[in-house]
Amino acid sequence: MIRQAALALFLFITAAVIALLAIAGTRPATFHVERSLTASAPPQAVFAIVNDLHRFPEWSPWQRLDPAMRSSLEGSGVGPGSTYAWAGNDEVGEGRMTITESVPTELVALRLQFLRPWKSMSEVHLSIVPDGDGSRVTWAMDGTNDFRAKVMTLFMSMDELLGKDFESGLVNLKRVSEAAPSVPGATADSSAAVPAAAGR
Repeated sequence: MIRQAALALFLFITAAVIALLAIAGTRPATFHVERSLTASAPPQAVFAIVNDLHRFPEWSPWQRLDPAMRSSLEGSGVGPGSTYAWAGNDEVGEGRMTITESVPTELVALRLQFLRPWKSMSEVHLSIVPDGDGSRVTWAMDGTNDFRAKVMTLFMSMDELLGKDFESGLVNLKRVSEAAPSVPGATADSSAAVPAAAGR
């Protein structure tokens, strides 16, 4: 009787795992996360901040999760080719992001690579458009779901996982940009559009 019960339990668990994996295989192969916020700062002030990786810790939503996080910069830190790398606790993991394109007052595009707790590659766009006397900032990320990510999305979508962080980061960016002194134009290092640098 005990053996029969154990066998029945084993078969049930096996069937459940197979069903779970089969369902996971039908999940989308890509994901898109996007959030927007309006700030009273002009587009050139917002652009000067997001195009300068020296200033990323000022508005990053993940900085507070590990105050002891180690970070480093490669390149000038401003504009295409600049890379910000970090390594921290289990909440922030390890990775690097590289600015691939800058369009003054309009766009900063980055390639985001996570190394830990899992490896992945995503494309990030910070778009800025005028909104009255201020700016409408949109933070978007696009990436692919490997099988592990597909299983994870059965319980929580990437939008649910990252959306609140994006919202928090945009609130931080709003605060920092609105406190910045008036910027008459883009910085010298980022005054010209430089398309698709850094390996694109």
